[in-house]
Amino acid sequence: MANLKEIRNRISSVSSTMQITSAMKMVSAAKLKKAQDAITAMRPYADKLTELLQNLSATLDADSGSKFAEQREVKNVLVVAITSNRGLCGAFNSNIIKQTNLLINDVYAQKNVSVIAVGKKANDAFEKLGCVIENKSEVFDDLTFDNVAVIAEMLMEKFVEGEFDKIEIVYNKFKNAATQIVMTEQFLPIVPIEGEGNANLDYIFEPSKEEIVEELIPKSLKTQLYKGIRDSFASEHGARMTAMHKATDNATELRDQLKLTYNKARQAAITNEILEIVGGAEALNN
Repeated sequence: MANLKEIRNRISSVSSTMQITSAMKMVSAAKLKKAQDAITAMRPYADKLTELLQNLSATLDADSGSKFAEQREVKNVLVVAITSNRGLCGAFNSNIIKQTNLLINDVYAQKNVSVIAVGKKANDAFEKLGCVIENKSEVFDDLTFDNVAVIAEMLMEKFVEGEFDKIEIVYNKFKNAATQIVMTEQFLPIVPIEGEGNANLDYIFEPSKEEIVEELIPKSLKTQLYKGIRDSFASEHGARMTAMHKATDNATELRDQLKLTYNKARQAAITNEILEIVGGAEALNN
């Protein structure tokens, strides 16, 4: 009977877990729809603005070149690692941490690498290494363009002042609920589009090239960072929804197996009781 009680307790525990994972799946599905709509609507604008920025940078001569396009010898590198504040979303966070570690230990092994963590999971992972200089996890509490723009302005300031020679962004690009693509994008310096087609582009600047550069490039960089964080935000809910769906399926399968085991054990116990009763009756008859 103790064995039956233990199995009943496990069935109850698994059923409770299944209810929790199922509820989390539904919550993530609801949040995913809103986040997906936001990044889907924003991506064409952000991509076109980035393309325009790169084409514009390709037309700038050395004298009128932007301070954000300055190519320097890379000694100090800043990596912006974008994760989530919470777990239970499969390999979503671990993929970003793995890619950031690859940059630190392999790609920029001979450089001085620092990390700005956007998300508690990134901060927890890299704070132990002593390379986190800023923790911007609070941006997810109110994810707006203005709040992200503050971070982008800080990055631009650090680059212009020469504190860092190169800034990379690592984030999950949203493809669909089941697929997130780990992206590593160079934030600064701006990389002009290469190719003969762009060399012949003829722009008419109004009011002037300098004013266009001064206004457009910071706005484009802010939009690029905002798109990356928005992509990551949608990817997080997609990854969590998928993970909770799998967890619910696994819990259902485990519960069914436990119920089968319980029924078999219960049948065996009933059979033993019947045999004991029959044995006792036979003993009285004799």
